[in-house]
Amino acid sequence: MLARGETNVGSLAGRFPITFNGVSKHVKVLERAGLVRRTVRGREHRLRLNPEPLRQAVRWLAHYRAFWNTRLDALEALLLSQERPPTARAQRRR
Repeated sequence: MLARGETNVGSLAGRFPITFNGVSKHVKVLERAGLVRRTVRGREHRLRLNPEPLRQAVRWLAHYRAFWNTRLDALEALLLSQERPPTARAQRRR
């Protein structure tokens, strides 16, 4: 919802089958993580998404995805190079 734009806590809470306090606790966790920013206008608390931490996480994950893909491809190549043809195994048993 926050990706579509700013909203207040009450509107956000009305979209979920949990209590207002439950939604508020979830929002506070997202605020501590830096993913949601809150602006207070009088009695109304407005929330908006802060996507930058998600962008940082995507960059970090992309780095490690490339790292592990390279490592796993090398392992696969090694294992495939060490496989013996089925006929060689059968001949060795005899």
